[in-house]
Amino acid sequence: MKKILIIEDEEPIRRVLKRILTDENAEFKISEAIDGNEAIDKLSKDLFDLALCDIKMPKKDGLDVLKFAIKKGLSTPFIILTGHGNIETAVDAMKIGAYDFIEKPPDLNRLLISVRNAFKIKTLQSENFRLKKRLGKKHEMIGNSPKFKNVLKLIEKVAQTNARILITGENGTGKEMVAQQIHFKSLRSQKTLVEVNCAAIPSELIESELFGHVKGSFTSAIKDRTGKFELANGGTLFLDEIGDLSLKAQAKVLRALQEGRIQKVGSEKEIDVDVRIIAATNKKINKLIESNNFREDLYHRLAVIEIKLPTLSERKSDIKILSNYFIEQISNEQGLPIKKITKEAITALENYPWSGNIRELRNVIERLMILGDNPISIENIKTYASK
Repeated sequence: MKKILIIEDEEPIRRVLKRILTDENAEFKISEAIDGNEAIDKLSKDLFDLALCDIKMPKKDGLDVLKFAIKKGLSTPFIILTGHGNIETAVDAMKIGAYDFIEKPPDLNRLLISVRNAFKIKTLQSENFRLKKRLGKKHEMIGNSPKFKNVLKLIEKVAQTNARILITGENGTGKEMVAQQIHFKSLRSQKTLVEVNCAAIPSELIESELFGHVKGSFTSAIKDRTGKFELANGGTLFLDEIGDLSLKAQAKVLRALQEGRIQKVGSEKEIDVDVRIIAATNKKINKLIESNNFREDLYHRLAVIEIKLPTLSERKSDIKILSNYFIEQISNEQGLPIKKITKEAITALENYPWSGNIRELRNVIERLMILGDNPISIENIKTYASK
């Protein structure tokens, strides 16, 4: 049953709206509020699938109600009801976050189309939220060691800002997962997280990958291409292995960060972009700067906040909880029976030289799940975790 809140100070209009909605679907549960204060009170106490909200009302107007809903993070779509003289205000409401606006007296077909589409948007938002929740669970970060807890605290502090972040750490320490967690917890989480592995793209193609190109700008440019900066507009761009970026590409990235604009390869037109940058590297940036292989000014642009990830050897106390977490995760993914692991096996894992860090630990646990005994023994560790 869908719940709709009608926020309107004129009783005849409330009556008309209620009749239109109940004729559309008799199962709609309709609530009414005669002014902004009553609307805010009802929105505070109940969840609604849709709000029809007048602009001009006593006490608090429709914009005040809309701002309250957005500040509280409510997912209720707002259709604004406006008189002919208040169109400009209704447009302002759309900029703030209203779904649509309709002039009074409302046209029957126009109103119903807007209501149906608002419900579709609400359904898509709910599905998107569930998907992100599953993704968040999949990329959950596990650990209780002091160094790891410091990383988690830093993520919480920086996530809801627009600060640029540089994540450093050895291969396999979880740099990509940190970037994903920051995005999922950020105010940009409803937008796209676009990932680029700078080390995996040839230097002659990296500019096209990042900024796009126009047809005919080079031999293989047979059609226009949208770059990653443009695809991430409004969201987050994760530049993995930023230390492998060529100096020429670094200069263009620096310009994009400074000016908030990009230029496609072969085009003179500039495109405004609003992108949060999260970069990561497993290299020592200070050494790259000293050898003139990385621009110091770009480093300072990227590293407003720097998050250094500890190696697995620096968080040995997390190995037990990580091992059990991976056992459960792999069991769910592959339909394998959950196995126990002996204390001696855990001790062996804690003393193992993890050059590949968490990624290597997960691979070893997967081998043990497939090939090891139940419970997993120290002999299994010696056999399947050996270099």
